[in-house]
Amino acid sequence: MQPQPQKNWWGRNWKWFVPTGCLTMLLACAGFVTLIFSIVLGSLKSSDVYNESLAKARTNAQVTAALGTPVEPGFWVSGNISVENSSGNADLSIPISGPNGSGTIYVTATKSAGRWNYSTMICEISSSGNRVNLLTSTP
Repeated sequence: MQPQPQKNWWGRNWKWFVPTGCLTMLLACAGFVTLIFSIVLGSLKSSDVYNESLAKARTNAQVTAALGTPVEPGFWVSGNISVENSSGNADLSIPISGPNGSGTIYVTATKSAGRWNYSTMICEISSSGNRVNLLTSTP
């Protein structure tokens, strides 16, 4: 009777190493995608256009009457902002909500000579479909 030769490291450990390696690669990819989304959403939420629009909605009497206070931004901001030096463009859709309902702020702006000029800043109330122009309404 000859003794069985002992298996090498791969022969002994492949059953746990392969699934662990695949899981590690999957988690690394998911972490990378999450990082990219966090950077993009963070840059949108830190923009002047986002902050000014949210401030106007929070101080508008029609919006606070429909949604209640406090008016809080939603998580998923969509749209784009493109800024190069002192010029740029922005087109955002910002979900907001309050204790009485929710809505969406639609903003279109152009940056020229370092200043944002808004062509559209409308808050649409979800429950009624009413639109409040945040550029012309008094707070």
